[in-house]
Amino acid sequence: MTAAPTLPYPLFDADNHLYETEESLTKYLPDQYKNAIQYVQVNGRTKIAVRGVISDYIPNPTFSVVAAPGAMEEYFKNGNPEGKSRREIFGAAIKAPAAFREPGPRLELMDELGVQRTLMFPTLASLVEERMRDDPKLIHVVVHALNEWLLDTWKFNYEDRIFTTPVISLPILDKAIEELDWVVANGAKAILVRPAPVPGFEGPRSFAMPEFDPFWERVVHHDILVAMHSSDSGYARFDAEWEGSNSEMLPFQTNTFRMVNEWRPVQDTVASWVCHGALFRHPKLKIAVIENGSSWLKPLLDILADVYKKAPEGFGMQDPVAAIKKSIHVSPFYEEGVTDLIDLIGVDRVLFGSDYPHPEGLAQPTHFADMLQHLPVEDQAKIMGGNLARLLGL
Repeated sequence: MTAAPTLPYPLFDADNHLYETEESLTKYLPDQYKNAIQYVQVNGRTKIAVRGVISDYIPNPTFSVVAAPGAMEEYFKNGNPEGKSRREIFGAAIKAPAAFREPGPRLELMDELGVQRTLMFPTLASLVEERMRDDPKLIHVVVHALNEWLLDTWKFNYEDRIFTTPVISLPILDKAIEELDWVVANGAKAILVRPAPVPGFEGPRSFAMPEFDPFWERVVHHDILVAMHSSDSGYARFDAEWEGSNSEMLPFQTNTFRMVNEWRPVQDTVASWVCHGALFRHPKLKIAVIENGSSWLKPLLDILADVYKKAPEGFGMQDPVAAIKKSIHVSPFYEEGVTDLIDLIGVDRVLFGSDYPHPEGLAQPTHFADMLQHLPVEDQAKIMGGNLARLLGL
């Protein structure tokens, strides 16, 4: 590993990941739900089955071997002129080191990488809610089991350097508030909420509807950051209608139609915050949009500005663009740069995120600072960690 460069400010990475072990979703499941999550063998490979249905959403759910960190950097920088497959782009897999699975070794790796603090997101967790959307009770049970494992294995605050984000799902309001209070009591500084409609007994609906106000009031009371990280938001079923199929989202297979619509979930998510009024009713909310890039933001703000001009009463006569700029923080992809994003929302709303150690991220997180050299050092420091530290009250 090449030595990390010394930067004149501390790094607080808004987007790191851990790789779960096989027991992460099962160790704390009550006995009556023990068959909800199973690991099964298919042609010599271990797969995860949710309620008896095998999922390929995460091809290797054991994470025994993984793609190397940053394996796709060249792809995102220069595209894919040779038309390589995802497997070819990923290159040779590596055995997952302890630092991807345990907080102690991860701190040592962070020191080598030059990263002082990080938000730590689970990986396998992204498949849970969508595959249980017709069983809200089960979602809450499995999410709590995962959070118990995260607390047991990683803690929600490990030595004031690793801040693991427990998952909060919202189908049953009382359960969501109970889970929120529990994770905060156990040290959580940020929570992970899926950017998608909330499953329910009578069908899905937006998290920004008034029925969820008691939850968001509690979030504001706790002064905790809401992280909305890229996940399986369920849009594969809409894509499937165009394609005449019923397949689940398969992130590692080329699908140009789904690539065209890749950022529709986050665009709809942020639009919902204002179209359904939650940001107006709870202006003190702090929201970070992670691993969704920023290319979707300007088109959304342009559309919202036009709709507000035509129908201000639909927003309670409050400016949706101003509300987003006040509460929403965005972590851009390295290849996008930051200039346009700063022009849109200001430097105080931009967050550095490396997506380490995922192949889509940066092999060397400090590399993100290379694109900030045109900015004053104080602005670089905000983006590379100061803004996130402020959001978490650190």
